[in-house]
Amino acid sequence: MPGLNYNRTRKACYISFIVQAVVNNLSPMLFLTFQREFGVTVGQIGALIALNFMTQMTVDALAVKYAARIGVRPLTLASELCAAAGLVGLAVFPRILPRPFVGLIAATMLGAVGGGLIEVLISPVLESLPSGDKAASMSFLHSFYCWGQAGVALMSAAFFFFAPHGAWPALAIIGACVPVTAFALFVRAPFAALPGDARPISVRRLVGNRLFPLLFVMMMASGASEISMAQWASYFAETGLGVAKSVGDLLGPCAFAIAMGITRAWYGVKGERVDITKALTVSAVACVGCYLLASLARNPFAALVGCAFTGFTVGLMWPGMLSLSAKRVPEGGTALFAALALGGDTGCTLGPLLVSAVAGRSGLNMGLLTAILFPIILIAGTRALRKMESAQP
Repeated sequence: MPGLNYNRTRKACYISFIVQAVVNNLSPMLFLTFQREFGVTVGQIGALIALNFMTQMTVDALAVKYAARIGVRPLTLASELCAAAGLVGLAVFPRILPRPFVGLIAATMLGAVGGGLIEVLISPVLESLPSGDKAASMSFLHSFYCWGQAGVALMSAAFFFFAPHGAWPALAIIGACVPVTAFALFVRAPFAALPGDARPISVRRLVGNRLFPLLFVMMMASGASEISMAQWASYFAETGLGVAKSVGDLLGPCAFAIAMGITRAWYGVKGERVDITKALTVSAVACVGCYLLASLARNPFAALVGCAFTGFTVGLMWPGMLSLSAKRVPEGGTALFAALALGGDTGCTLGPLLVSAVAGRSGLNMGLLTAILFPIILIAGTRALRKMESAQP
């Protein structure tokens, strides 16, 4: 609505992406701690990663059909509450349930419901607000996920420098303060409607769009390219490269997140002058090179550089695909964003699962090497998209 001040809404959206970063990345900071304290295996760690994103995928799939009917505001508020409950549960459930791993599963699923709703809802909420350059605004929003991810790594490194590993539940409680803050902002924030939500598109019509299947696969590849490195960087640095946890967190996931954030902030400024399809192709090619360096370099420092620089290459993928798809399917509304979130989270599930499966047989270096499959799929997708668009009459 004209005349409304949406600054509170924008701030809440930015903080929500920090919330999603906390939900997705705090637990990976603690994987080795879970191994030591609860006897969790590498396979169970892979299962936790997959369960997180499979839960988010379920939420995405339901949101495609029901988000517009239920309403964006109540679901947005519910997302923050679920995220906070999941983070508190991470600190509490493993200690009160008979089997700690079951507690980790319960906390992971609860937080994932919140993270899934945030992924589905916050991008279209921001997309609906008055803005000159929607693509740049979207990339700037997604940069807050990176700052949140870097913040989690920095907080983890600082926390374990001053506190013993046994005090880790306090870290999860601190993280829960972030979704509580976003909830308080959203309670009084004004919302706008996406044009496509005035007459919500049917799932059949959305799926029947000639470009949608390709966009969905490209979104899957984007999610897998990013998360395959993000979820394993801390563990890779500690065990595969033999560096201390504080050093590994700073030079691995923290540097990765900062690099990703720089790319998204840059696109937030330069978005109007960038050919997004060409930029996605360049990003994917560079991503292949970074995965090769991280997985094949014999020098630990060079491998860490590969981990960190992967962040530069994947930074544009997720927000770039959202902006590209919103332009190509303008009638999609919230359903389109929910479907793309489903595609992205499918990739976020398959990517780490593939890395985990190969790592269990041949070591983590080989697991990361197999992840080059996903940026290669994205390269093929951008080429196919250009051909399809050039073939239109």
